[in-house]
Amino acid sequence: MTFQRIFAALDRSDLGPEVFAQALNLARNAQPGAALKLFHCLPLDNQLLSPYASGAGEELLGFAQNLQERLQAESRDIQRWLEDYAQQARSAGVTAEWDWALGEPGRQIRDLAQRWDADLIIIGRRGLQGFAEMVLGSVSNYIVHQAPCSVLIIQTPRV
Repeated sequence: MTFQRIFAALDRSDLGPEVFAQALNLARNAQPGAALKLFHCLPLDNQLLSPYASGAGEELLGFAQNLQERLQAESRDIQRWLEDYAQQARSAGVTAEWDWALGEPGRQIRDLAQRWDADLIIIGRRGLQGFAEMVLGSVSNYIVHQAPCSVLIIQTPRV
């Protein structure tokens, strides 16, 4: 089976380049006209909000401005990063576009893949198990159960 609309869910982990490489390889070997959608989701979590964790006193002064500045800087960085990957794909002869969102990664990936009419989602899996997976969640597990299309999971090698 060849896939024509390949959706690569990328993150900044060590697995990100491998997810991109697999997506690009599948798109290159597909029939002419295959398209690649590169996507990154910036989760709105403690990492982004950590300077404001106490939520009291002067720390909240300027919260909106500081958060906006951090989001703008992160947005510029994500856009450059995704455009670099898209340019690599285009140089390899693959039609590529990118997008990013802020929010819960599993839902964002599912929803955008559905709107884009993807026939394959490629996503990495860190290999969390047990309590760690329960606490931190598993985006790949969510996608396997909620995806509107086929899913290819790139697993972190076990050491």
